[in-house]
Order: sequence, then structure tokens, then C-alpha cells
Amino acid sequence: MKRLSPAKKNQLIMVLVVTAALIGAVYFMLIGPQNATNQQQAKEISDKQGELDNYKKIIGQALVTSNELAEVSAQLNLAEQDIATGDVYSWTYDTLRRFKNDYHVDIPTIGQPTVGDVDFIANFPYKQLRLSLNGTAYYQDLGKFVADFENTFPHMRLLNLTVDSVGDSASGNEHLNFHMEVVALVKPNS
Repeated sequence: MKRLSPAKKNQLIMVLVVTAALIGAVYFMLIGPQNATNQQQAKEISDKQGELDNYKKIIGQALVTSNELAEVSAQLNLAEQDIATGDVYSWTYDTLRRFKNDYHVDIPTIGQPTVGDVDFIANFPYKQLRLSLNGTAYYQDLGKFVADFENTFPHMRLLNLTVDSVGDSASGNEHLNFHMEVVALVKPNS
């Protein structure tokens, strides 16, 4: 640069400054916005890839979820086997008749069942059946009947049990009249 004349030096400096300004202008006007666009697209691609991976994971779990659904449905169907369906009066009469055969309990009257909404849980998907039973039995037989009834039918409850003594209490075999209410779940019609 020492050999160049001052005019040539000025021209060279001007060319370098103009070249630097053009390079800067090209960078800020063309390359910079394209870099920003590229970074934005890379971020969008990364986000979409994350969503795609999430969808793949969900699809991969679909088989597991459907197997769990089938298992839970089978458990529900098993649990619903002793729930009243169809003609509730016929179901109630047959269920109680079959169950009381193994016990020395006389139930001559089974009240008319009434079906309504479940009164202890709001928006419950099942209905509630309520009926009354009157009968006679010895103390031990009635106790066994009540215990086995509630253990056999987890979806039924005996409520408001009242007993009146009828027989001889001196012999220890006291004959009782009883009255109770039966509350059972009713499976809604599908």
C-alpha cells in the first residue's frame, strides 16, 4: 500500500468501504431476514416433530388402552351379573325365591317393587329398586339369612329391619316376625 498514490489509496479505501457497506446491506436486507425465517421454520418443525412423536406415542398406547378397556368392561359385566334387569318384579321374585330356599325363613309376601333414581348418589348411572319383605323365622335363621344375603348380593342392601317376638322365649328358640326393605341397583336398559 505504500507504493500507491494517495488518490489510489483513497479510491481503494472507498472501494473497501462501499464493498463492506454492500456486504452489510446484503446481510441485513437479504441474509438476516432469511436466517430469521429459517430459525422460525426450524422451531415450527421442531414443534410439529414433538406433536408427531406425541401422536405416535398415543397411537402406540391405543392397543394397551383398548386391552385395558376390554378388561374393565369384563370386570363391569361380571359385577353387573346380580343387578336387576328387564322385568324387575319377576327378577326380584325369582332371586328372592331361589335364595331363601337354603334357609329356614318364611317370606309369604314380597311387596311390589318400585323403581326410581338412586337416592344416595346424584347422577348415578343406575336406577334403584325398593321393596318390602314380611316373614317369619327363628332368630339364628334370620341372622344367617341377613348376613348371607348381603354377602351374596353386593348390589343389594337390607334396610329398616324390624322384628317382633312371636314364640316362647323360655326355650331359647324364639320365633320372630320380621319386616325389612330391600334396596337393589337396576341396570338401565341398553
